[in-house]
Amino acid sequence: MTFSLLAKDSGTGAIGGAAATGSLCVGGWVLRGAWGKGISASQGAAPSTLWGENVLDGMAAGLTATDAVAKVTGADAGRAARQLSALDMSGGAGVHSGSDNSAVVAERLFDGGVAAGNMLASADVADALADGYLSMRGDFALRLLAGLRAAEAAGSDFRGLQSAALLILHPDRAPLTLRVDFSDDPLTALETLHRHATTGDYADWTRQVPTINDPERVLD
Repeated sequence: MTFSLLAKDSGTGAIGGAAATGSLCVGGWVLRGAWGKGISASQGAAPSTLWGENVLDGMAAGLTATDAVAKVTGADAGRAARQLSALDMSGGAGVHSGSDNSAVVAERLFDGGVAAGNMLASADVADALADGYLSMRGDFALRLLAGLRAAEAAGSDFRGLQSAALLILHPDRAPLTLRVDFSDDPLTALETLHRHATTGDYADWTRQVPTINDPERVLD
């Protein structure tokens, strides 16, 4: 039901994910992350939010993303109806795409990330998702959003899009978790939300929020 992108930003060390779907509430269903563990995207015909959490626990215990994905998916008799991507803290990625997901199902591993989807207009959508991110320079969040735009332009979820989400984790910044749960144009709505969340008074306020590296932060 979804396409998603997970990546590590080599410049800042941040990890992040972006996702969009032709159904509702993609952020709540798909993206999970925790600093020190990694980030995951659990999606598919019968997506398991448990998979998204369990694969993070596996990576926290020392498994690579590939091994954590294999452990979680291999133990589930319903795995053919699900798709799971994971990214560990080193930038290693793993992915499982069950054969019972609605076509077209596709995935793309690249250095520092993974793109995957189902119910796609074509397999080119996953490549466009990855290439849209990789071809852009600059701000990490904008690169992830560019990946979503490229996937949309390449054919998208064949039903169109109704929701989109962005999640970014960094040890020196507050988590950035943005969700558009329903919209006729969710990518534009997500881009607008990102702009408001990262500029002006709201962005100034977030700089006083405690972080992993400064858990007692309070700024005047």
